[in-house]
Amino acid sequence: MTSRSGRLCFITGNLRNTVAMKSALEELGLNIVEMTDEEATLDGGDVLFTGLEFFVGLSKRTNQKGAEILAEAFKDYAVSTVPVLEGLHLKSFCSMGGPGLIIVGSSEPAQKALKIMQQMSDHHYDKLTVPDDLAANCIYMNLPDKGHVLLHCTPDEFPDSAKVFEKLKDHMLIPVSNMEKVKVDGALTCCSVLINKTAHI
Repeated sequence: MTSRSGRLCFITGNLRNTVAMKSALEELGLNIVEMTDEEATLDGGDVLFTGLEFFVGLSKRTNQKGAEILAEAFKDYAVSTVPVLEGLHLKSFCSMGGPGLIIVGSSEPAQKALKIMQQMSDHHYDKLTVPDDLAANCIYMNLPDKGHVLLHCTPDEFPDSAKVFEKLKDHMLIPVSNMEKVKVDGALTCCSVLINKTAHI
């Protein structure tokens, strides 16, 4: 996640992999903000950046203090909190599918969370609803020479949801299996770190 100034905010905790990740980000010349409040929790799976603002899911893995630290780090953007009543975190049932497009699961908790997000926001977002909540966890990229690219679930995992993605005619659709990652509560977004690459990196 980068702010308009190009600064990267990497929120660290007590996880074993944070030392390696911090080192890798420092090698890229990115600024790092460390979360040192031991009572604050913030899981990347609860942070949805739309390009215009942040939505932070309040879940078993993220609390209000964590959301406040994110807001302090990204003062240029509005940060709104969304209660996650079911599922692991916010991105368990929604993610960005492109500029102004939120992909969301069809369950009642997912639709309620989206409604809260829409009420809190000053911006309009289109939505693409997929039958399976977990299938809504996607990775969107805007790549040079490729345009809109979406990594999404495979037809083997969620056949009905995979058919819905075919509606995105202006996207390059790339099915990626999550069958093994889901066994350890993993998903496409939580196994990825997206960095806005510039010419000097």
